[in-house]
Amino acid sequence: MKTLLYGGSVINVFTGEIEKANVLIEDDKIIGVGNYTPDDADVTEDVSEKILCPGFIDGHIHIESTMLTPSELAKISLPHGTTSIVADPHEIANVCGVDGIKYMIEASEGIPMNVYINIPSCVPATPFDESGAVLQAEDIKPLYKEKRVVGLAEMMNYPGVIFKDESVIKKITDAHNEGKIVDGHAPFLTGKDLDKYASYLIGSDHECSTIDEAIEKIRKGQRIMIRQGTAARNLKDLLPLFDPPYNHRCLLVTDDRHPADLMNEGHIDHIIRLAGQYGKSQITAIQMATIQAAEYFGIKGVGAIAPGYRADLLILNDLEAVDIKDVYSHGKKAVCDKVVKDFTKPSINDSLSQITLNSFHLKELTKEDLYIEPKADKCRVIEIIPGQLITKEKIHKINWENNNGIDTKEDILKLAVVERHKNTGHIGLGYINGIGLKKGAMASSVSHDSHNIILIGTNDEDMVIAANHIRKFGGNVVVCNGEIISEMRLPVAGLMADMSAEEIARQNENVRLSVHSLGVNDNIEPFMNMAFVSLSVIPSLKMTTQGLVNVDKMERVSLYCD
Repeated sequence: MKTLLYGGSVINVFTGEIEKANVLIEDDKIIGVGNYTPDDADVTEDVSEKILCPGFIDGHIHIESTMLTPSELAKISLPHGTTSIVADPHEIANVCGVDGIKYMIEASEGIPMNVYINIPSCVPATPFDESGAVLQAEDIKPLYKEKRVVGLAEMMNYPGVIFKDESVIKKITDAHNEGKIVDGHAPFLTGKDLDKYASYLIGSDHECSTIDEAIEKIRKGQRIMIRQGTAARNLKDLLPLFDPPYNHRCLLVTDDRHPADLMNEGHIDHIIRLAGQYGKSQITAIQMATIQAAEYFGIKGVGAIAPGYRADLLILNDLEAVDIKDVYSHGKKAVCDKVVKDFTKPSINDSLSQITLNSFHLKELTKEDLYIEPKADKCRVIEIIPGQLITKEKIHKINWENNNGIDTKEDILKLAVVERHKNTGHIGLGYINGIGLKKGAMASSVSHDSHNIILIGTNDEDMVIAANHIRKFGGNVVVCNGEIISEMRLPVAGLMADMSAEEIARQNENVRLSVHSLGVNDNIEPFMNMAFVSLSVIPSLKMTTQGLVNVDKMERVSLYCD
């Protein structure tokens, strides 16, 4: 069947022009852009005064970080114009291994939002982590045969690349031999070390937080993924990338974005709007979010409104506001007047479902498990930086007589990371600054990248209650004075909910408000910031199940300072 969209203006992402043209679609393909008439079609739609734009592509996202299953993510992302995503199921792979990756492939099959997969490269992320699985090159190589797999996901083990670790290089070589791209992850890497890293044709980086870092990486052949997520918001610092000669080497990504933000602010459309508000060309931003993403990942026939391209396109009421009226996916209208049409959820192998629903293996915690032995007056404290995933090391004089070192007046809170996959009993203990919690505790099973249980609190009693609740149900919880005041249950691998997008977004907003009511700073996204405190591939000081790690030196360090 042929459908004609007539009377509108088309954004040409190849030239940056906006041109009056009619668009003719047959089945799932665009077969013509130009002076077509209703006589050329079976069905017509008047889009006069509207702007037609290719569907947006999020070039790097962890579906698990939205806390939604793929089909529920589609329901809230499609109305915001996201017709394709490139997902890295790294989080569920750290919990469930290859079975977790297979679960995500099955759970995203056939939904109207196209889900491409990058195979996780670092499970676990570093040797300091205790995850639920260890994936070697031979474990992941068969997955390249899956039709929607486009590459090897972010190579976080940049020291392994630089020093030519055989197992790391094997994963990169296998991906290239299969004709796949290799994504990067190397914050602050520069100079000769960057040369060594990029020499393996690692094609991108989404961790740039300064313009100088981004420009150097572009000059050395990498593409920069401009990230604007929930906790990591790098757009403002990277605005010069929207100008020549850098703009054609950039993509737009969210990486990690919570459901309340997706519903309230948007997805890639939000980044495009912000770019315009900062004075940058929205057409340039759209090119980054469409054709440039598709070409980087080698997704042919996607990302433009042109003959032969898949009919993934948006009908905009207004370009400046990125006001999306309708969304076409594979030539069919998936969103009509801002409302997503119903679609059938994929069926998932029962054994895979059961694996994801039974992922907690640890004993109940007691207050004694959280006790920190006083050994020195000064301790290393993790300092949170608002709007960033990077942290700082702060040396603080601990008052051991005051609540085992906790000092809410100085914003020194207790931090714990509890191993939950294999019941090892390992618990990393220390202190954190910059969260602002004045009472109670918060806990989560979303703790990048190994997803052990992470706790921050003002007292051991509330922390234990929070941890044991997470042990049963997974998710996020807030406890105060011995009572659970809010929670978000995430039973699927402790990462995702089995409920509607609207309900999980409501719970997401509720747990946020709860911790802010207990004193958390307004400029902190509490659960997202907490989730990255244990990620030992982002500088500079992180907490794992086995204690503190200095990421800059890639070595364990003591809590205590002489």
